[in-house]
Amino acid sequence: MKEGQNPDRVLNELLVKLFKSIMEIEEKYLITSEFKDISVNDMHIMEAIGKEEPKSMSTVAKLMSVTTGTLTKSMDGLSDKGYVSRERGKKDKRIVFVSLTEKGRRAYSHHETFHRNMIAQTKDGLNEQEATVLIYALAKLNDYFNRIYDGKG
Repeated sequence: MKEGQNPDRVLNELLVKLFKSIMEIEEKYLITSEFKDISVNDMHIMEAIGKEEPKSMSTVAKLMSVTTGTLTKSMDGLSDKGYVSRERGKKDKRIVFVSLTEKGRRAYSHHETFHRNMIAQTKDGLNEQEATVLIYALAKLNDYFNRIYDGKG
């Protein structure tokens, strides 16, 4: 920060630019020729599903902070495009479990690489104390947004 600059104004400008850049750059990086038929939101749904055990639709909906009905529409598209598979529960047929297909796993890994690179670049040149301060500051910002989202802010 340059001498004489208002710290609040500088922080506001940085945050606004950062949020805009993250959204634009993530979309540009993630949507390659192989994955041109999905959106960044689709990638985030696949991230919520994960590469491990299948998850129920209600679990994924909670992770995404959407209703199961809203998720179903996105899941229809991802299923039709071959990124996810759905299977009814064996014990309770009302429960639908979702998992990534091989194509979905490739998209997931591509997305994971973007985030790994973003973290490495963010931490590059920071000592342990600076990294801790950055994490603390971002956690405070995240808490603020969560309070607003929950209507408690």
